[in-house]
Amino acid sequence: MIKEVSMSYDANMFITNIKRIIKAGLINFWRNGWVSLATILIMVVTLSVIGSLFFGKAILSTVLDQLQDKVDITVYFKTNAEEIEMFSLQGSLEKLDEVKGTEFVSREKALADFRERHTGNNLIVQSLAELEENPLGASLNIRAKNPSQYESIARFLEAGVFTSIDKINYRENEVVIDRLANILQVSRKLSTGISLVLVFIALLVTFNTIRLAIYSNRDEISVMRLVGASNNYIRSPFMVEGVLYGIVASAVSMGLFYFLTLWLGPMSARFFGGLNLFEYYVSNFFQIFIILLLVGGFLGAASSWIATRRYLKA
Repeated sequence: MIKEVSMSYDANMFITNIKRIIKAGLINFWRNGWVSLATILIMVVTLSVIGSLFFGKAILSTVLDQLQDKVDITVYFKTNAEEIEMFSLQGSLEKLDEVKGTEFVSREKALADFRERHTGNNLIVQSLAELEENPLGASLNIRAKNPSQYESIARFLEAGVFTSIDKINYRENEVVIDRLANILQVSRKLSTGISLVLVFIALLVTFNTIRLAIYSNRDEISVMRLVGASNNYIRSPFMVEGVLYGIVASAVSMGLFYFLTLWLGPMSARFFGGLNLFEYYVSNFFQIFIILLLVGGFLGAASSWIATRRYLKA
């Protein structure tokens, strides 16, 4: 019976202490006024930098995908190639892990496209009219999932199994494809490096700002130590205050992104070939918000914990 009463008392004391800590954190948050506002603004900048990385990554991926889609290799078939052979090759290619997609161009479509491209050239138009048969063969456009995989696809085509192939244009475009593969690789590494540097700078600025905010409460920390409060009890309200900074800053950052992407959305859709930043914001809202909320809360709490150590050791 005594043990149960003791456990109940301990639980009540724990809940009471939690309530006191949260209340003290809220009081500090409101009482600091301008210091809290300045800290929140700095954290808004920090979280905005982190949030903008999502949009930057989406833009970079769209641009790189568009560049990647402009490069392909084409298989030209002999004019007497049987359709069953050509479709058999297409089916074999689409089973390869490296292949993103294929497009078959018939002899008739190839001739129609050729005529359209040379509409203003009377000599070519007249020469085609004099021919009794279509001089062009069918072709197959092949797109790889990654530019570095075109070499593997070309080796598959050049193995000599498919006798209906007349020519493969990979070797003609090999230099361009290799350059594109290098550009994609460097761009992704560079964007990751820049992102890490920006995040580090933003976190450093935020940490120093919160440390200055706690500096204004150093006398309060000294008084609490004199009356015998434990280090965890002293530190906890400041950590709650730091978490509140992160929550408010993440909400403000998401609000800023709403208006910014709403304004930039139509322009980004035109400029980046269909990527509407506002639609991206809406479809990824919860993912971005939760990440900013977690980062903001952790940054506020961790910065407060580290900053109070100095005064607790004094």
